[in-house]
Parts: sequence; C-alpha cells; structure tokens
Amino acid sequence: MKKDAMISIKGIQRVDGEQEVVELLTCGRFYRRNNSYWLSYQESETTGFEGHRTTLRVEPNRVTMQRSGPASTQLIVEGGCRHQCFYDTGYGALTVGINGRQIRSTLTDDGGELDFSYAMDINTALASEHQVIIKVEVGKSDPPQ
Repeated sequence: MKKDAMISIKGIQRVDGEQEVVELLTCGRFYRRNNSYWLSYQESETTGFEGHRTTLRVEPNRVTMQRSGPASTQLIVEGGCRHQCFYDTGYGALTVGINGRQIRSTLTDDGGELDFSYAMDINTALASEHQVIIKVEVGKSDPPQ
C-alpha cells in the first residue's frame, strides 16, 4: 500500500575540490513491493529540476533513480559496481559511468533513512562525487512550520 510521507533529502556534490549542498523537504509517496522500497516525489526549483518526478527503487545493495519530466534520467548505484547510465541535463543527453561506493539503509514499512554515495565519470574521467542522505517519515504529509 502506498503511504504519504515527509521526505528530507540532502545531496552533497564535490567537483574539483569544491562542495555544493542542496537540501529539499517535500511530500511524497513511500511503499514496499516485494523486496524493494519505492519512494516518489516531485522535484522543485531548489534542486533545479522543477516539473520532474523522481522515483527511487531501493534494494539491499542497489538504488535506482528514475527522473521523468522534460529531461529524463536513470542512474543505477550499486555498491562496488560501475553502471553506464543515461543522464539528460536538459541541454542534451549523456551516457555517464556511475561507480557505486556505499549504500546504507534502515528503511522499514514505517520509514527510516537511506544514505548512498557514488562517483560519476564521463568517458572514464572523474566528473563528480555525490552523497545522498534521505529521511522518510511515513504518515506525515505537511512540511513543518
């Protein structure tokens, strides 16, 4: 059963020694299907992807992120593996390498936390490093005041 959830996302991106942090607090949907947890939410202007819907499928050692809207993207983060993925910047599409570093999840049917990291490469040259920390609170659908 799909449940309303309050979703807190913190994304940390490192490029050439510089770090950028983006934080988003949003409402979305959370559910379990078979052995995977699914999380879905609307992006906002804060993330630069306003008008997009992002869906994450969380498996024991893999996170698949699908962004749909004007620019579609699919990234697969799997611990210890490199996947070639499709990344649409909105200005053009790229095939990028996603090197999964770690995935830690305490997700249960009642919510929890997900923390994963990966390196992104273009033509095998390191482009950026990312860490994503997501907290899910089931049954909450309004941001705090």
